[in-house]
Amino acid sequence: MKIAILSRNPKLYSTRRLVEAAEQRGHEAVVLDHLSCDLVMEQGDPHILYKGKRLSDIDVVIPRIGASVTFYGAAVVRQFQMAKSKSAVSSQAILRSRDKLRSLQILSRAGLGMPKTAFTNYSKNTSQLVNEVGGAPLVIKLLEGTQGLGVVLAETKKAAESVIEAFHNLKARIIVQEFISEAGGADIRAFVVNGEVVGAMKRQGKEGEFRSNLHRGGNASLIKLTRKEKAAALLAAKSLGLGIAGVDMLQSKRGPLILEVNSSPGLEGIERATQKDIASKIIEYTEQLAQKRPKKGVEE
Repeated sequence: MKIAILSRNPKLYSTRRLVEAAEQRGHEAVVLDHLSCDLVMEQGDPHILYKGKRLSDIDVVIPRIGASVTFYGAAVVRQFQMAKSKSAVSSQAILRSRDKLRSLQILSRAGLGMPKTAFTNYSKNTSQLVNEVGGAPLVIKLLEGTQGLGVVLAETKKAAESVIEAFHNLKARIIVQEFISEAGGADIRAFVVNGEVVGAMKRQGKEGEFRSNLHRGGNASLIKLTRKEKAAALLAAKSLGLGIAGVDMLQSKRGPLILEVNSSPGLEGIERATQKDIASKIIEYTEQLAQKRPKKGVEE
């Protein structure tokens, strides 16, 4: 089987591990920069050119699409799907999960616990917006922020209103979210592959930091999920249609609360915290995908 890993950098830990795991299982693995893929549409023959050459022998693609290139990356994945290659994560699921507002709406409809969240069309009634999520302290997030960037903790109602008004004046799209104090600056990342939680870690923010992202200096440790936490992670991934997902949750007095679901979760933190070969689990999943009969049509 020939597996293409869509990644901008072949030296990244996650990319290297997927190549290693694929080769260890007897597959051919190639790394393709999705931004170097040209998409050609013609009657009955959608195809991809990579550095001037036509790609025609890819069985499965594993998307590693960065948030800043979501639109083009998802289009490349869609083109592979239309050209009859399987994808470990569908183009539609990537777009669904990257849209924070849309994903929260879907998770809310599925009945999953989450911090109370509000979104408006640049409303001038900031006081009511703050009250809707339980008052200060509260969290304000840019809709396009990633890895903890564009996330602000407002300690007081006056500070919250000032930050919201500032973002609105800049025409920046934000969500306002309840602050879960009992989480203590920590969250849980559950790694889901093909409807199974294959690893979980607890991420603790550094002292004085409410964001637990490893990119912000947090640290990770192995954790055993409760039955409710595992069920929430699986339902979140399923609701967004993700075969591979990093589900981020907070532990709260009212149970697990979903923060967001990542369609291209990194492998370094989870493999080091759990000492598990998560990359091989992903390759096993692609093997199962390759054996499935193609569906009529494709998600658009």
